[in-house]
Amino acid sequence: MQFLTNQLVWTPLFILVIYTLFKKYGWSAVWNLAGIGLIILVSDQFVSGFMKPFFGRLRPSHDPELQTLVHFVNEYKGGLYGFASSHAANSFGVALYLWIVAKKEIKWIWIMFGWAFIFSYTRIYLGVHYPADILVGASVGCVFALAIDWLIRIARNKRSDIKRT
Repeated sequence: MQFLTNQLVWTPLFILVIYTLFKKYGWSAVWNLAGIGLIILVSDQFVSGFMKPFFGRLRPSHDPELQTLVHFVNEYKGGLYGFASSHAANSFGVALYLWIVAKKEIKWIWIMFGWAFIFSYTRIYLGVHYPADILVGASVGCVFALAIDWLIRIARNKRSDIKRT
């Protein structure tokens, strides 16, 4: 699970997604990549920069009452606070966004939800998140995915209007 929680492990999947986006959409895929980048930036900063310090809930791996119950893998404990999961926010946000923008042209894009689930589940297994951390993080990521998709659609439409004049 520690292997699967590392973003670098998933690099071949990310490369396949990027390649497929460019193959299907050409240079318009840059809009999709910008959306993905924005989702990761905004959801990660919101969860890590606002939610974790605001709620200040200890991760299971740092909770003194759970220390004897949590199984540590290679002594990995994560940061002090864990509510909510930025891994879940980022991965589910990206998965939903890709599904929204590419479900018609890339039939296998739903697999990204499987990636998000596995990637997020590793955090529970490693003892650094409670299930609610994952659920809330995934929800936050999905809200940002919807909002950023909406904003990008507006920006693309405005750009098209400018080109026509």
